[in-house]
Amino acid sequence: MAEQSNVEGPDLAEEGIGIDALDADVPAGGHVDGQPVVLVRTTGGIRAVSGKCTHYGGPLSKGICVGEEIRCPWHHARFDLESGEAVGAPALNPIAVYEIEERDGRVYVTGKRSDPGVRSAPPRSPGSIVIVGSGAAGAAAAEALRRYGYDGPVSLIGKEKPVDRPNLSKDYLAGTAQEDWIPLRSEEFYEDSRIDLIEAEVSRLDATEQVVHLEDGETVSYDALLLATGAEPRHIPIPGADLPHVFYLRTFADTKDIISALDGAQRAVIVGAGFIGLEVAASFRQREIGVTVVAPEEVPLAALIGDTLGRFVQDLHEENGVEFRLGRGVDEIGEDAVTLDDGSSIPADLVVVGIGVVPRTGLADEAGLETDRGVIVNEQLQTSDPNIWAAGDIARYPGPDGEPVRIEHWVLAERQGQTAARNMLGYNVVFSDPPFFWSQHYDIPINVTGHLGDWDEDVVVGNPAEHDVIVGYRKDGVIKAIASIYRDRENLQAEQALAEGDQERLRNLLALE
Repeated sequence: MAEQSNVEGPDLAEEGIGIDALDADVPAGGHVDGQPVVLVRTTGGIRAVSGKCTHYGGPLSKGICVGEEIRCPWHHARFDLESGEAVGAPALNPIAVYEIEERDGRVYVTGKRSDPGVRSAPPRSPGSIVIVGSGAAGAAAAEALRRYGYDGPVSLIGKEKPVDRPNLSKDYLAGTAQEDWIPLRSEEFYEDSRIDLIEAEVSRLDATEQVVHLEDGETVSYDALLLATGAEPRHIPIPGADLPHVFYLRTFADTKDIISALDGAQRAVIVGAGFIGLEVAASFRQREIGVTVVAPEEVPLAALIGDTLGRFVQDLHEENGVEFRLGRGVDEIGEDAVTLDDGSSIPADLVVVGIGVVPRTGLADEAGLETDRGVIVNEQLQTSDPNIWAAGDIARYPGPDGEPVRIEHWVLAERQGQTAARNMLGYNVVFSDPPFFWSQHYDIPINVTGHLGDWDEDVVVGNPAEHDVIVGYRKDGVIKAIASIYRDRENLQAEQALAEGDQERLRNLLALE
């Protein structure tokens, strides 16, 4: 994802902007010293902050404001307008806050504000906190603990350092992102933040003694613990599935192994036509590898995003040279070919399997926590053990209708980790964020917000072929989710409307009566 580079609007230091031109809660873009800056009028006054999201550089002037937050249109990162803090994933770093001056009915930016100072102590401060799992939820939780004032020991335990996992199947696999972009943080960051990053596998969790056992025999005790063990790829149970040229993509190491296998390869088979499989297909085509996608469904992604968007995604991939064998399964993987269930074969120098994941609940099961296709948590992400929270791909939490749901999205996992961290510190926050994710196919991003799992009608507004569309997904007339292509602000507005249960606003976004 390329960062924004051009600045727009007036020079806010020299020209300023008329106070009357600032509509309430609507970002107004300008620049100072060649850097984008946004002015916003809120109930708390006029705010001035950097106009560039610290995640992938999205233009905050194109976003929306909710209360004292500004939200990025690209991937829905949230920032506090008063402090600049990143208060909602996927952004981790704060944005700059600027001082302003009002003169003769205009607002001028006079310079960057200094750091707001020492944070107040949290309501509760456990003696020590352990986080098991260094993926999205775990890494975000560790940082949030420090952001919200926790000063005690924090241990973050995982088999790999925290990485930007969405990039693994997108730009990095395509060869357009550098390897040093992938780690979320440097080792120095964790040292400076006093987060003990332990690269190890946890073998057992003793909830009675409140001790985590590592595979090497070491133990780590805790007063509060977050389980964020994530999920692992579902393996395909067929002959040849264990051959060395068959890959699954979950970790940084997986992606590097796949890239190494591409050296000299000419043909690849992708088993599975979900978002990950198709992102891998797009990345391979950018490397000029021939790709065939095999999947049992007749239209890729149709069960998730409907026939219209599903066929558009298929057409997009076919325009870029991807072949599809739909309505088919794989019977066997050979050394240089894949045999399908109709007896046909496809040449393959390597095979990538993407047929879903299963939550890693083993530690929770053995510790006696309540589980059911995930770890059961309450609305504050607390498990059946009051000293243990769970977040990310393993957490089954109360959905909008009260029924437990488990969601496998990066941004949602990060936000759950942040919420769990706050609740470990006694803030008593209810987790109710609508799920959000984005998927990149060549130069076309698809943004999805809401619960996609249960809908009976998709309402299409616009034309995906023109790269300008918004789609609503309804169940019994109730809009459950929104997908869009280049309707970023509308997607942000939909996320807020879903969070508030505002069906009228959602219908207005879709131009429905």
